[in-house]
Order: sequence, then structure tokens, then C-alpha cells
Amino acid sequence: MVEKVDLSRYQMAGILGAGADYEVRAALDRQTGKQVVLKRPKPQMISRRLHEGIEARTDRTLQAYHDVGRTIPTVVPCLGYTDRAVHDAYFGESLGQEYRVVVEERAKGIPLVGDPRARITGVPIGVGQNLFSLFPLVRPAAHPLFAIHQQLLDIEESFFKAGYILLDLRPQNVFYQPATGRITVVDCGALANRNGGANLRGRPAPEIHDFYLEMLKFYTTPQLPPDQAVGYREPYGLRPVVRFEQELDDMARRFGTLPEPARGAASRVIGKVRNREYTEFDDFRRDLFEYLEAVAERNRSLPSHARALAAWSEALGWLREEYWRRFLFDPEQDLAGFHA
Repeated sequence: MVEKVDLSRYQMAGILGAGADYEVRAALDRQTGKQVVLKRPKPQMISRRLHEGIEARTDRTLQAYHDVGRTIPTVVPCLGYTDRAVHDAYFGESLGQEYRVVVEERAKGIPLVGDPRARITGVPIGVGQNLFSLFPLVRPAAHPLFAIHQQLLDIEESFFKAGYILLDLRPQNVFYQPATGRITVVDCGALANRNGGANLRGRPAPEIHDFYLEMLKFYTTPQLPPDQAVGYREPYGLRPVVRFEQELDDMARRFGTLPEPARGAASRVIGKVRNREYTEFDDFRRDLFEYLEAVAERNRSLPSHARALAAWSEALGWLREEYWRRFLFDPEQDLAGFHA
């Protein structure tokens, strides 16, 4: 069970990041000595009294944690939550509005995509997504080639069996620990009941093919591996999914430039997602991995493969920069197994 907690138990540290809805701060649990994170609606939303929708999202997430979250090891554990209250004294603010704070275990590793605000200071925020999911040219021998994709599918299948569909699995919501190849999902807010009907605006309820589309959009690309390190700097497909058909039209056009057999594998999986033909996770998994394996073989046979490996290794060095050390990540230890 996820239980209510008192914020005085936690010694607050710095801000780790902020998304569209939530601010995330590091903290230390005074009772256990463990590092945790405090997640709350962004202060700008609270001060403008625009956080009720975020609060409803928090409540749905807490219910899902009660139902299934603790049984999925690759979802960051929720340790507790506060009552809805004014927390100005704790945060040193004068917002004057009630909201809930959620306490979660601190994820190990780095976000696949860093905080967009860090881009202003020159941080290559897309390097994790590019290195480890889109262009995994180098990996320790013990790591499966498509470990990130496999774990994301496993997480989704677990939620689906429990009656939920988990969306918004963009790379900024996924942490990756290079030493182990393990991912941790740090935001399960975009949950929907798999048996839900249309909403008040008549929009159809999310269904599993919306997740499959996200997998294609954020974790696959027809692009060649960069032959210069600069190609690893920016995130790929950062914009969230807006229109199902439009996204698939764009994918069909871009993936149509691939050579065979990758082009045929891509066309097959895109077409089945478009027509909502998948009835089993294993069917999508098989088709997705057939495409990924075809692209991996293309990449290995490129005349520019040696230059691509050199660019990959140079980009890996960026993870030794100070920005990434704010996370539970030791570059000397966690990157030791990666040798081009």
C-alpha cells in the first residue's frame, strides 16, 4: 500500500527537472537515509490556479500504484503522498493553494532525454535517447540489443493485463542505467482505463495501438547513424503524438526511403498499427523486432560504419559532463562496459 506521509520527514535538495505539469526535486529521507524525489504540480500552475487537472492526474496515478505499480520492477516505486494542503512553509513560497506532493524512489541512471531548459546551457539533452535506443551501435556483451524496447513492451503489457493503458512513454519519462541496461519509468500519469468509452468531447478512448504508435515515434527511426557526434545532441520526435493518422502518414513517407528488407518490415508494422490489427502483444513485438533487426543489419554493413562508431564513442563522452552527475549515475563505473 502507498501511504500518506509528512513532508517534514524529507530534507529537500535541488530541482532535478520540470515537465509540462510537474516539478521534481531531490530529497533525503531522514528516517531511512535513502534518496527520493518529491513531485508536485509546477508552481506556475499552482499560483494561477490551473493545477486541478494535474491533481486529478495524480489521483489516477496513485490508484494505479495501488492496483499494479508495485508489481512492476521497472516502474519507479511510489513511497507515499501528502494530503492536499498548502505547503508554502515547506517550499518557502507564498502560493496559498492546496495541492498534493508525491514521494517516489529516486530512479537510477539518466533520463533518455534531459530537461529541455538545460539545452540553453549547451547540454546535449538527446544523447541518451540517440545512443541507447535509436542507434545502439555499442553495448556490453550481456545487454540484449533491443533491451529498452523489450522492457517498454513488458511494462505496457503488465498495465494492460491490470486494466490500464499507459501512454506518454516519451524518452524524457524513462531513465536508463547504462551499467545494467535497465530502464525505469518515472511518470505513469497518462493512464487510461482500457475499457473506457469516449470522453465528454466525443473523442475515442485511448487503446493499445496508441501505445504502439508511441513506440514507433519515439524509439525507431529510418535515419542513418550519425557519422559526426553532433548528430547525437538533439532529441528525436520530442513533440507528443497529436493526430494518429497524420503521424502514421508521416512515418510511412519517411520509412519508405529505407532499403529492403527494412522497408518492408517498417511498412508492415505501420500498416497494422494504422488499421488497428494487433490483437496480441507478441504479434507487435515480433514485427517491431523484425524491423529493428533489419535496421541493425543495415547499420552494420554501412561503408561509413567506422566513422559512425567513432561519432558514437565521442558522444558517449558527453555523459561525463557535470549535468548528468545530478542523477544517480557514475560515468566512470556506469560507462565502463561500452567499448567500440
